[in-house]
Amino acid sequence: MPIDRVLHTLGRMARLLLTGGRVIDPAMGVDETLDVAIEDDLIVEIGSGLSKTPADRVIDVKGKYVVPGLIDPHVHLREPGAEHKETIESGTLAAAVGGFSTVCCMPNTTPSLDTPEMVTFVDGRARSTAHCRVYAVAAGTKGRRGEEPSEISLLAKAGAVGISDDGDAIAAAGVMSKVLTMTKQAGLVFMQHCQDPTLTQGSSMHAGEVSVRLGLAGWPRVAEELIIERDVRLNASIGCRYHVQHLSSAGSVEIVRRARGSGQPVTAEASPHHLLLTHEAVGGADGFAYDTNAKMNPPLREQSDIQAIRAGIADGTITVLATDHAPHSVEEKARPFEEAPFGIIGLESALALYAEALIKPGVVDWPRLIAMMTIEPAKLCGLDRAGLGKLVAGGPADVTVIDPDQEWTLRLEELAGKSRNTPFMGRRLRARAVLTLVGGQVRHERR
Repeated sequence: MPIDRVLHTLGRMARLLLTGGRVIDPAMGVDETLDVAIEDDLIVEIGSGLSKTPADRVIDVKGKYVVPGLIDPHVHLREPGAEHKETIESGTLAAAVGGFSTVCCMPNTTPSLDTPEMVTFVDGRARSTAHCRVYAVAAGTKGRRGEEPSEISLLAKAGAVGISDDGDAIAAAGVMSKVLTMTKQAGLVFMQHCQDPTLTQGSSMHAGEVSVRLGLAGWPRVAEELIIERDVRLNASIGCRYHVQHLSSAGSVEIVRRARGSGQPVTAEASPHHLLLTHEAVGGADGFAYDTNAKMNPPLREQSDIQAIRAGIADGTITVLATDHAPHSVEEKARPFEEAPFGIIGLESALALYAEALIKPGVVDWPRLIAMMTIEPAKLCGLDRAGLGKLVAGGPADVTVIDPDQEWTLRLEELAGKSRNTPFMGRRLRARAVLTLVGGQVRHERR
């Protein structure tokens, strides 16, 4: 995995020394107070009491956590085709502000990322405009139509780090079997958007008491669960690395748990909104608000699902945290509920929301949370082979510094990305990235 496919430089890179922070690196089994020395684009030394003399700048990070640069394997940057919602430049700025040094962008663009040329396009735009590393997840079928597999081996050679038709499931079992086989041969992971379209046509929220009250077509859990169950069975004889995106149902957790227990190469991710919000958010404070910012795909479900997802994280069934950052314009989200697009932004608030959902109630500790945002997604997408997801001397200087105690409010006017679609606006949060380094360059710093 080449690591030189990065981004434009900001000029000479200063020699930095981060002193006195709690270094948490789950990949290397490190959790202690240490200094981290950086020169050019590499970490040159990690240890206690490092000399300050060679440094151009010394940053005191006492009381803060120094971790590998955060990695999000599931974002929508909207470029090409929907630049009014987000661009590679604006989306990666939001990522850097949120503490992410690497993101993997989904293929549901216009045109879709289904050819080597489109993967190369993303790489070129990232080189010239991005604020963090960007890798493409390419489409599994041509045009994402679910009818004919893409040239997956060529997509891998062009630099794709995963395969997905995200935004849609590959509904035809025969096509899915071919895509799994080709993805395995290419050495990539297949990431499935788990949604049976025959069970969700016209649906806009979870099938439950709230959908009945609001008079909206319900989206049943089984629409997600059937796809996972089918794919696990198809993949049993193929052995492709298979990843469940934005898991939302308690039943899905159990299917993944069973598959992993039988030795299948199955992983899954959870997103902030499915860990904190239920379908009640659609109705707003008065129960009848039709809040389009709470319209998700898959939809917000019930407290029992949240509890099951948290339990799946606690026992290791779910190994990855991913935002599913899905920006939309104000005008699009202002449409009537059934016509408004699905999705929520998440890059700038994810870290604090994960802390609220998982650290505060004791589901996991900070080292495990950091692992799920660094080395686990790095391994998922093969980025660990390029040294991402860990802090080692001689490795890339992708570093995030976190203040676990900083309290702040998510405010519209402070967002770095183009879009504003989140039901978490105005929420009081705790924990924040205060410094993001990508290849030794300061891409975000909160003073």
